[in-house]
Amino acid sequence: MRKIAIAICFMTGMSSAAWSQQDVRFGFQASPVLSWMNTDNNRINSSGQNLGLKLGMLGEFYFRENYAVSSGIGFWFNAGGTLLHEYSGIYWDPAILPPGVDTMPDMVKLKYGIQFVEIPIGLKMRTKEFGYNRFYVEPALALGFKTQARGTAIGQGLGEEVEKLNIRKEVNPFNLSWGIGAGLERSISQSTSLVLGLAFQVGFADLTRNRGQTFVPNRPEPVRENSKGKANGLILRLGVLF
Repeated sequence: MRKIAIAICFMTGMSSAAWSQQDVRFGFQASPVLSWMNTDNNRINSSGQNLGLKLGMLGEFYFRENYAVSSGIGFWFNAGGTLLHEYSGIYWDPAILPPGVDTMPDMVKLKYGIQFVEIPIGLKMRTKEFGYNRFYVEPALALGFKTQARGTAIGQGLGEEVEKLNIRKEVNPFNLSWGIGAGLERSISQSTSLVLGLAFQVGFADLTRNRGQTFVPNRPEPVRENSKGKANGLILRLGVLF
């Protein structure tokens, strides 16, 4: 037992020493986001932005003095935007719409408000400190898990009831995106820094379920709506690192 205890203590000490040699920083962010959606269909166009918020924890794991793997976990509130559909169609499940409403009119605007739990991973590269400042650049990928989705349909003949609909089934469960950010770290103490930056995030996963139908002029039968709707964002990054 004594040998086992000594071995455990030795391994614990070695692990602690190895961990202490790693430069690890943690923090949090509260970053406003302007997001919008676009598609690969020229009859379905971006027609409005959402003002949202990214709120969560940050982590930076330095393998060199100025190079780190960055990650974290947090929420992206009110992601999405508004898509304008030129042609009428059945775009959302009629079961979630008010009675008597199923077909959307020409030029209908469908607004998406989606909440994700998001896990980013990136590579942070920063300058040496001059004064109390460092500049950084950070390319990154992000995986988002949908937690809720609300929608509003705006169009001729649609009443005010077609607002704040539960459109969870109309939005795919995962979001994938890539982006790049840059900004400034400002040291306010030996171990604490404020972060101010801008980041651009581009979605490459289809968020829309594509189970609807479009009524195209001069075609006798409805056409399946199979566009790819993607969410993008411009982020004002505000954070603190310790």
